[in-house]
Amino acid sequence: MVKLSAIIENVKTIRVVGSTESAITSLRMDSRKVAPDSLFFAIKGLTSDGHNFIPQAIETGAVAVVCENIPETQQEGVTYLQVDDALVAMAVCASSFFGNPSESISLIGVTGTNGKTTIATLLFKLFRAMGYRCGLISTVRNMIDDIEIPSTHTTPDVIMLNSLLAGMVEAGCAYCFIEVSSHATEQKRVYGLTFSGGIFTNITHDHLDYHGTFANYLKAKQRFFEMLGADAFALFNNDDRNGQIMLQTCRADKYSYGLKTAVDYKCRVVENHFDGQLLNVNGEEVWTRLIGEFNAYNFTAIYAAATLVGLKPVEFLPALSNLTAVEGRFQYFMGTGGIVGIVDYAHTPDALTNVIETINGIRKSGSSLITVIGCGGDRDAAKRPIMAQIASKGSDSVVLTSDNPRSEDPNEILAQMQAGIPIGDKNKVFTIENRKEAIRTACAFAKGGDVVLVAGKGHEKYQEIKGVKYPFDDLAVLIEMLNKQ
Repeated sequence: MVKLSAIIENVKTIRVVGSTESAITSLRMDSRKVAPDSLFFAIKGLTSDGHNFIPQAIETGAVAVVCENIPETQQEGVTYLQVDDALVAMAVCASSFFGNPSESISLIGVTGTNGKTTIATLLFKLFRAMGYRCGLISTVRNMIDDIEIPSTHTTPDVIMLNSLLAGMVEAGCAYCFIEVSSHATEQKRVYGLTFSGGIFTNITHDHLDYHGTFANYLKAKQRFFEMLGADAFALFNNDDRNGQIMLQTCRADKYSYGLKTAVDYKCRVVENHFDGQLLNVNGEEVWTRLIGEFNAYNFTAIYAAATLVGLKPVEFLPALSNLTAVEGRFQYFMGTGGIVGIVDYAHTPDALTNVIETINGIRKSGSSLITVIGCGGDRDAAKRPIMAQIASKGSDSVVLTSDNPRSEDPNEILAQMQAGIPIGDKNKVFTIENRKEAIRTACAFAKGGDVVLVAGKGHEKYQEIKGVKYPFDDLAVLIEMLNKQ
């Protein structure tokens, strides 16, 4: 319970109607979740306007409302605070309400199109293996040391985020590793937080359904680095052509990593196999159970970040070399009859290219790659034909199937994917809308030594169709089908 006056102390208000001495027990941006003595934030979203739900919030217990427009009719006993930007005000209030937790923990953010989950998760695992209490905020799961909290977004809303950080501080966590999505920066979910460091992985075609243009997407990522203070570090992938552009307006100390250019943290792939690879990082050879060139980048970013916060390679390399792939990220296993099964979250053109090129660089001569791929509904439609083209170009056989169609007709999505298949590849591409049948068919095509790749959903344990999430686990289905061979 915190006084409203203390919560809004650093908020720039235009007008205040009512007392600021109320005791606030919770912060809410969803009127359906308002409890007695809540502070409600009326947020203008893409599909609805929180101002329309102010009466409902008050009816269920809100004693104060932060809004951009104060209602003409005000209810007695309720405080109305008018602000220029309700998202910014909510971020400031959330930090204050939870005691500014980001100032009491070393917060490391990871942003980019691909690699965020792997880097954040493996940093969390590495630092825990080194004996530190840590927090993790990621697409797959949120962790307060060894306690798991379900994850619904790559980056939670700013109220939940500060709540999680406060829990980490209370649990004695020294570090928190967090994925920072482009949506999070646009929607100010990380606004006002104090970061000790930021990591940029890469940027490729994604989320244009939300950002509209690639330039807007790039700016959304860039805003995160503008948040970093002069005492923080900014680690960037110099092999990405936008790496240096990303940090143009960043005040933090800048460090680079990569495989192909002159950098502060240089990596070279010595050997690459399905069970791991041998890397040379800054002159030191180390074996990792992570597979592929894209994971060599991830490994190098983790190595660099660990050194930038003060750990010594001689101390952390043994633990780092034992880390395994994050769930749904190039998860590999050997099925019955010597068929290799791989499940990967690749749902962007660049990620799919990386996975297919990695497989083709490792698999034996004479073996085949059979790829199962779909594209999600209610998301960037422009990448659908591109994804199908990449799959057909790099695979011996392709099965196009449904991903998470959400509100869209899955067959319409598949038709858009089919449009990207070159005429010369059409004879090796099959379309099976039912995802389980598609995986079954791909496994039936395979013989000993072949590779079956199921891409797109990775760690997800559901398939979303018309607003309903049905249980579905790519890895479980693939294992079942390959072991029937």
